[in-house]
Amino acid sequence: MLDAKAYYQRLLEYEKEIRKVTDFVPEVAIVLGSGLGDFAKNLEVEAVIDYGDLEGFPVSTAPGHAGQYIFGTLNGVKMVCMKGRIHYYEGYDMSEVVLPLRLMRVLGAKTVIITNAVGCMNENFSVGSFMVSRDCIASFVPSPLIGPNIDEFGPRFPDMSEIYDRETIDKVLRIGRETGLEVHEGVFIQLTGPQYETASEIRMYKALGADCCGMSSAVEAITAAHMGMKVCGISCITNMCTGISKTKLSGEEVIEVGNRVSGDFEILIKELVRNL
Repeated sequence: MLDAKAYYQRLLEYEKEIRKVTDFVPEVAIVLGSGLGDFAKNLEVEAVIDYGDLEGFPVSTAPGHAGQYIFGTLNGVKMVCMKGRIHYYEGYDMSEVVLPLRLMRVLGAKTVIITNAVGCMNENFSVGSFMVSRDCIASFVPSPLIGPNIDEFGPRFPDMSEIYDRETIDKVLRIGRETGLEVHEGVFIQLTGPQYETASEIRMYKALGADCCGMSSAVEAITAAHMGMKVCGISCITNMCTGISKTKLSGEEVIEVGNRVSGDFEILIKELVRNL
């Protein structure tokens, strides 16, 4: 069982190690998903910390996830980019999966933009477009809050009626209209992976009200909401789901599409940061 006191102390030790390198205090955190890691080049970089430089820190093993914190400024906003996330399917406990996000909150970030690459089951959306989350379904993965509560972060039973900040959702939709980018609003569902979903599963998730699915992000959003952070979730639609797509799915396709639309993604995020 998670030792909440030891876990929180571990985060404070990581903070201490990072402060030996930089005293930079971020206002905004951003989690960069598959194929979207190049966004960090837009920052005026202050410092880079490899996950591997922090003893016992979970390390990204998924393709396209570098495993770095990048501290820098964009449009005058102090940011920390999580370049590469930890996934539950990599074999980590859920408390380890969300540890990098919790550390960004300890370092000072009060707003988080969570990005990912997703499969889409809403046939009104198209590959290469974006979806901003208005809600999520995380019932198919363990809650990141299981175990003793970390009181320093939030209450034992946190409200989840508005995980994603409505004002920020409206800003993302407005930016989409103003820039000519295709941006939808919808519901994201997180699944464990690493296998892609079957056609029957996709029909079930669609019936539950989901528009897009992925193997991360919802647990990060829940964790951030528990810590009182303002949360925005933006998904890059890299493929249509099984049973809808006319081709077999592959990780290479996800990264390829993510790279192809990375310029549009950068426009969307840069404008959002400018308007926060």
